[in-house]
Amino acid sequence: MVSGTTGAVSVDVVVQSKAWSVLAPTKERVAALAQRAVGAALARAGVPLREGAELSVALADDEAVRQLNAQWRGLDKPTNVLSFPAADPDELADAPHIGDIVLAFETVAREAQDDNKTLADHTTHLIIHGTLHLLGFDHETDAEAEEMEALEIAALADLGIADPYADLDLL
Repeated sequence: MVSGTTGAVSVDVVVQSKAWSVLAPTKERVAALAQRAVGAALARAGVPLREGAELSVALADDEAVRQLNAQWRGLDKPTNVLSFPAADPDELADAPHIGDIVLAFETVAREAQDDNKTLADHTTHLIIHGTLHLLGFDHETDAEAEEMEALEIAALADLGIADPYADLDLL
């Protein structure tokens, strides 16, 4: 269970690809990272949730995420993270299941390396990002992107992780 200002939420972590073992040697350590990330996102988002609501985090590979991305978004390519909300944002307070987050190992690892970030920090960021999507946040407009990025930056700071967008401002 993860507690935030929104109450206790259960986070189920499923390791679908053995490649994720480089992140942490045991499923318990990977689950702890995911729970911390979800907890930070929940604390910052301030969205009321049902006590005991659940969400899942699947740590998959590029091929699995490519298939999901093709099926659900019509994009036949892998991406770093996909979020599948289980309830409309205005129904979250009563929803027993918030949704599912799926990460693609090869893409996440490549992005972390390209951006000189640790795999753990980048994975944490993407779980926070995915959790915010489950809670109804998006980045389709500039205003939405600013709000979502601010929540991500604050949640990461709560965990002692640097602003992932800071270097992008220099480009």
